[in-house]
Order: sequence, then C-alpha cells, then structure tokens
Amino acid sequence: MSNSAQSDAVEVQGSAGLQADCLIAVGGVSLTNPVTTVCKSPITQALPASDPFSSLPAPAAGNPCKTVNGSKTSQTLQPGTYCSGMDLKGNVTLQPGTYVVQGSLKVNAGAVISGTGVTLFMSGSNTVSMNGNATVTLSAPTSGTYSGVLFYGDRTGTSTSSTFNGTASSLLTGALYFPKQQVNYLGNFSGSGGCTQVVADKIQWSGSTTIK
Repeated sequence: MSNSAQSDAVEVQGSAGLQADCLIAVGGVSLTNPVTTVCKSPITQALPASDPFSSLPAPAAGNPCKTVNGSKTSQTLQPGTYCSGMDLKGNVTLQPGTYVVQGSLKVNAGAVISGTGVTLFMSGSNTVSMNGNATVTLSAPTSGTYSGVLFYGDRTGTSTSSTFNGTASSLLTGALYFPKQQVNYLGNFSGSGGCTQVVADKIQWSGSTTIK
C-alpha cells in the first residue's frame, strides 16, 4: 500500500518479481514486469491508509548513558539509552528490552548480531546502517507496549535514509517503522515465519532482496 499520490506510487522495475494479495495506491502503479496478485488488477486512486503505529508512544531516554565497547570481539548489551549511538563489531548479543539510540546504529562487516524481544528506537534523525557481510538475527517483543515492533524511527526526525543489508541467513522479525525516513532494504532479509512489516516514508527493495 502506498499513500503517495504520484503516478508511480508503487513501481516495479529491473528484474524484480513481486507476489502480493493486492497492490493499492492513492496515486498510480508503474509495472515494468508482470506481478502475481489475487486482485485482478492494481487498485489505484484509493483512500490513504492510516498509520498503523500512530498511537505508539516514543520511549523516554534514561540515565546513565550506556556504551558499546568497540575493542571487544564478543559482548552482551543491556537495554537502555546509548547516547553515542551503537557501533557493533564482532559477536554482539542484545538482551531483551528497549534500546534508545541517540546516534547512528552501524553493523560492521563480519559482525554477528543477535537478540530476541528487542525494540531499537532511533532518536531524532539518526539512521541504521547494516553491512552486507553482517549476519543479523533480531526479533521484536511478543508482548508489552512495543509488541511486534523491532525498529522505531523518531516521528520528530527529518527525512533521512536507513539501510538494512545482510547475509542470506539474516532474519529480522517484527516491524520496521520509520515514519520520517526512507528504508533501503538491500539484503536477503526475511522474518521468521514470514513475519516482517515495513512502514516508512519511502521504501526501496533492491539487489538480491527477499522479503516474506
């Protein structure tokens, strides 16, 4: 579903293949390649969809600030506020809970990142950058305020871009919610059991991306 009123609100081009129940847009749909849908044809000139996370509160920052130890090859991080961002290298495990990231979140080449029951809130206009050679396996909480939400971009931020890349074995399970940002989905990410949502200002899938 695209709330854009442009003629190419939903665009499929290059060698991309798309299978979905329906393609719906406030504007139009531009299809270079045929798509497989349950609907007989795309639905255009539709009413805009409401923000499914509009009532979700932003988590408050806490004290003291937590930091990532860049010299360690293996570490376990606790929920809290990371005032200088998160620069993840080596083997990193995120304990369950909410992470308030006041700075960029970077997953470096060769890193192996894992965590169950986590929500990462990107404060302000800060972005996510995941290297294509990193293996990232993260899942959102299944209960509580942030149930089902894995990444949450700040509504007060400005227009920027976050990039999600990774190896074929990477899994992101939960919602990627970036109401003010573009999401570039470049890796082979899918969700466990097919459970991944992407809600953003603009979304681009490219490269060898697979999303279920």
